[in-house]
Amino acid sequence: MPAVNENAAGGILTVYNAASGLKVEVLDAIEVRDVVKQFGNGNQAMLALDGVSVSIKKNEFFTLLGPSGCGKTTLLRMIAGFEFPTAGEILLDGLEIGAMPPFKRPVNTVFQSYALFPHMSVAENIGFGLEMLRKPKAEINARVDAMLALVKMSALKDRRTDQISGGQAQRVALARALAPQPKVLLLDEPLSALDYKLRKEMQLELKRMQAETGITFVFVTHDQEEALTMSDRIAVMSSGKILQIGTPNDIYDRPANRFIAGFIGETNFLNGVVIKNNSATSSVYIAGGIEIVAKGIRPKGSNATIVIRPEHAFLTKGHQAGLLNGTLKHVVYSGIDTQYHVELTTNEMMMVRVQNKIGGGLGLSSGDAVSMGIQADAAQIMAD
Repeated sequence: MPAVNENAAGGILTVYNAASGLKVEVLDAIEVRDVVKQFGNGNQAMLALDGVSVSIKKNEFFTLLGPSGCGKTTLLRMIAGFEFPTAGEILLDGLEIGAMPPFKRPVNTVFQSYALFPHMSVAENIGFGLEMLRKPKAEINARVDAMLALVKMSALKDRRTDQISGGQAQRVALARALAPQPKVLLLDEPLSALDYKLRKEMQLELKRMQAETGITFVFVTHDQEEALTMSDRIAVMSSGKILQIGTPNDIYDRPANRFIAGFIGETNFLNGVVIKNNSATSSVYIAGGIEIVAKGIRPKGSNATIVIRPEHAFLTKGHQAGLLNGTLKHVVYSGIDTQYHVELTTNEMMMVRVQNKIGGGLGLSSGDAVSMGIQADAAQIMAD
């Protein structure tokens, strides 16, 4: 396998092939270096981005995920050229574009509001950008037909966009943005206006389109499930900073800190004291006399917070030694699974999620005395 070195100064991956001795340099699609964005001055100043750095690979589906006001849309707008950095650099294919106007960047954006022209047909909307670029008519027609096929809208190409559904309008907006073949497509929460079922369908469609076109997608969302479903990698943001970058598996199963663990999916937290260290785990004493082995090393005698995903826990009826004992407070049926909310004898609230199966659930009711256990290797010590 070739060795890979990353040159941070250029955002360049240098690949050395030991067999051939050849060196190949591959640029990231986008590199953001120590970018700061401040709105206003003096007492009115607001820091939207605080030293953000990230590299986005070519042909990657990359998602900026975080709560409202975390800076994700500001970062997207700066890549698009609608905002400019207060400090730092933004590179596209290794070229600095931080001060370049939007129309000179090989980047297109799909916004929450699709901004289609209602007096035009579907095909005319898709071809509009190509006409502005003064492409030959034959090239425009061929490209529009290819985009209609990509978004599965060929049968509706002559229909006006004020006569199609919201999901269809979203597809037209995507086709219009993809038609000029940008190097990067930026998507600012484009699925937020769709109903749940259509949103789920479009998540898969977006991933398909990205794979088929090979264009780098940078997607902004506050919806954790959306990010986990579509992304090759995710950057979790909060208060103008990137807290963690990783694959969906990394972000969900190995969150870097308590904020990420609580923001991504549903999470149980238990507080305790480290009583023993092993090679890669710590034994943590939990109030009530329970010892839990969790991934991560903390000094002996230090306080520790353990994170446990609800689907990695299990319940049994009655109190048992060696398990977390408590009382079942609520049972919430949600179709795919059932959530069991347990108040431990230490007064901490925990949740256990059990996938529903034919033949009934656990046979537990509110008020039952229960014991909660944790699957092997499921507990992890969190950085606060």
